[in-house]
Amino acid sequence: MKIGRATNFRVVLLSSALALTAPLFARENTDVLVMKNGDRLTCQVKGLDQGVLYVSLDYVAQTISVEWSKVTRIESNQLFIVKAEDGTVYRGILKTADSPASQPVKIEILAPPKKSVTLERSHIVGLSETSENVWQRFNGTLNFGVIYSKGNQSTQYSFGSQIEYLRERWSGQATLNSTLSSSSGTSPSTRNVLDLSGLHLLPRNNYFYAGLGSFLQSSAQGIRLQTILGGGLGCYLKNTGQTKLSVLGGVGWLRTNYTQSIVPAGTQDLAAAVISADLKLFRFSKTNLDVTATLLPAVSEPGRVRFNSNATYYVKLISNLSWNLSFYGNWDNQPPAGLSGSDYGTSSGLSWTFGLK
Repeated sequence: MKIGRATNFRVVLLSSALALTAPLFARENTDVLVMKNGDRLTCQVKGLDQGVLYVSLDYVAQTISVEWSKVTRIESNQLFIVKAEDGTVYRGILKTADSPASQPVKIEILAPPKKSVTLERSHIVGLSETSENVWQRFNGTLNFGVIYSKGNQSTQYSFGSQIEYLRERWSGQATLNSTLSSSSGTSPSTRNVLDLSGLHLLPRNNYFYAGLGSFLQSSAQGIRLQTILGGGLGCYLKNTGQTKLSVLGGVGWLRTNYTQSIVPAGTQDLAAAVISADLKLFRFSKTNLDVTATLLPAVSEPGRVRFNSNATYYVKLISNLSWNLSFYGNWDNQPPAGLSGSDYGTSSGLSWTFGLK
C-alpha cells in the first residue's frame, strides 16, 4: 500500500506540473480563417485532428472546434506539421491556393527555404503546431475520476495523463494511468501503468517502425513491477479525418517481479512476440473512441499468452473539457500458482486537454 500511495502522490505532482506549463503554448492570434458561409475569423489555429480544426479567439475564453470541411480559406505564418491521407508529412506555413469556386479547396504548404507543395483540403488529416520553441511541440490530456458507493463503503480513484511530442517524421508519447480502490472489509487495490512509445515514419507511405516500453504495478495480480520492452514494424490500415487504424508486429522482452515468493527468485523473464493494434474513431465535436490492444504470445514459454487492452470513450462537454468512460484489462493464461491471471475494471471522470486541442 505504501508503494501505491507514493506512486499516486507522484502522479498528482506530475499533473500539476503539466497544468502549470499550459500557458507556455500560447501565441498571438494572427491566423485567418474563412468559412463556407462567408464568416471570417482572426484567430490562433492550434491544430487539426480527426476532422476538427481547433482554434482560439481573443474574445472567447475557451478553444473552439471548427469543422474542417467547412473551411474555404486558411492563412497562418505559424509552422505546422501537416499529415496527408497517404501518410506523407510536410512542414511549413499555410496558405490557400487560388482556385475556381467549383474546384476543391487546396492548401499550399510553404516550407523553408521557399519550397512549396499544394494539397486538397480533404486530403489533409492532421495539423500540429511546431516551432523552434520546444514547449510548442507538446500535446496532452489529463483525466480524473472518483466513484463512491455507500452500500459497501467502496471508493475508487482514477487518474490518467498523456503527453505527446511531435516532429515531422517521428513522435514520442508517454501515458500514465493510476487506479486506487478500497472497500469496507477488504484490502485496498492499486494499479499503476506507465507506457512509453516512439514512432518513426518510413519512406514508404503509411509504414513506420516503433519502439515501446511498459511498466505495470498490479496488486490484484501480485505484480510488484512488470517491465515490457519491444519494437517492430507497423502500418496505418486507415488514416482519414474520422478513422485511424494501425497495426504493429515485432518482438519483445518481459520481466515480471512478483510480490510473493512462490516464483523462484520472485522474478520471471520471457521473450515474446508483440502484436498490437490502435483504433481511433471520431464524430465531429461530439464523441471519440480510443482503443489499444496488445497480444504477447511467449516464445521462450510456448503456450503462455498475455493480453493487454485499454479503451476510452470521450463525450465533449465544453471546450477542452470532456466526460470519459474507460475500460482497462490485463490477462495472463498461465499465471504463477496462487496468483490471479487477470486484472480489469472501468472508470469514469473528466478529461482536460492542452496543446493541440
